[in-house]
Amino acid sequence: MAIRPAEQLIHKAAWLYYAHGLRQDQVASQLKISRASVAMYLRKARETGIVNISTSTQLFTDDVLARKLEDALKLDAVWIAPENGHVADPSTDIAVLAASVFLELVKKGDRIGVAWGRTVYTIADIMSYADLQAVTVVQLCGNLGAPYSYRPDQCTMEIARRLNAQGLNFYAPLVLTTEELARGLRAEPVIREQLSGISECDLALYSVGTVDADSHVVKCGALTASEMDVLRRAGAAGVIAGQIIDAQGKALDCSYNRRVISAELSSLRKIEKRLVVVQEDSKFGPLVAAIAGGLCTHLVVGARMARRLLDHAGSAAEKVA
Repeated sequence: MAIRPAEQLIHKAAWLYYAHGLRQDQVASQLKISRASVAMYLRKARETGIVNISTSTQLFTDDVLARKLEDALKLDAVWIAPENGHVADPSTDIAVLAASVFLELVKKGDRIGVAWGRTVYTIADIMSYADLQAVTVVQLCGNLGAPYSYRPDQCTMEIARRLNAQGLNFYAPLVLTTEELARGLRAEPVIREQLSGISECDLALYSVGTVDADSHVVKCGALTASEMDVLRRAGAAGVIAGQIIDAQGKALDCSYNRRVISAELSSLRKIEKRLVVVQEDSKFGPLVAAIAGGLCTHLVVGARMARRLLDHAGSAAEKVA
């Protein structure tokens, strides 16, 4: 079974102490908790059998994989939804876990940036209700036409509703017809203020998009399939908050990106907790690009994707060596 978000500090403390050999004060420093808390977590780890390898190997397998991924990819936290052959749609387990993780990460008074797409909307739809004080949920990019499902404004306001929080929408389209129009709109005081405030968020929630005909920016009409094909051949590797990124996680130098109304990637990187949730195996390449670009600090994936990421990280390390 997957680790519950509330228990993750216990697992991380045990991993750092027993697997990495860190002293308790070093564990406390890395996890930003007190040494007394570390001692308590290690005691709980022993009492619950987490560090008893002979009896907990099966239960701890996914959690060990998560800790290895954190080490290999230098992420703050990873959660892995286990493979479940009895579930018709395994991606649902990932969304359920992600909703729980998200609620654990949100604190009173937080400012939260939210992107869009099927994954984000599914998380919002599954999420439990919580009455948090002084929380603000802001839209990370411009909006789409009414016929498209999972619009940015829908994702933002549904999450705000679940948290009993204030929701702030972008009253601008995702993509403009010309670069000049986009520059002018970004210069408008209301839009400029909202874009500049994104870096002040405490938490961001988004997924990554593919760069093929099934990409959400193609399905919503922001790009045609042929235009996306041209961008892919020019180095496009993924989509983050409506923007096209290359394999290094940088904004691709293209007219489309210059016509998009969305948070700058530099603003996203300033957000302390950047939670990326990936349900589909087809998003492996875009996810690798997002991680390479520093756009992910916290990650929720399935077990198969986790193993692919770890294998990829190992292969990359061998090439460097």
